[in-house]
Amino acid sequence: MMTVAAAAVLTVTVAAAQNLDAGKPPAKLFAEGCATCHRSPRGLAKGRFSLTLSWFLRDHYATSSDSAKALAAYLESVDTPPPRAATKPAKKPARSASRPPKPVQSQ
Repeated sequence: MMTVAAAAVLTVTVAAAQNLDAGKPPAKLFAEGCATCHRSPRGLAKGRFSLTLSWFLRDHYATSSDSAKALAAYLESVDTPPPRAATKPAKKPARSASRPPKPVQSQ
């Protein structure tokens, strides 16, 4: 009798421990779990290795290793610097006509 009750409790516990983040896109994971403290995902990866970032997220924030990997990949993708725009050489401002110096006043 105790064995059946223990098995029933274990089954209910396992069923209740669902991964609520499963299947969510990484941007939504960030919005729901990280945006409270971080305004933007840019700069959070800070050049870290993907594996260590994923481990950190799994240990501290994500509910599964799959969501931690997805979130790490998302943070790395937005951490890349924007491509540089082609810059044109700056034009020097046109010089106004030079004025003669003020005369020195003697006292």
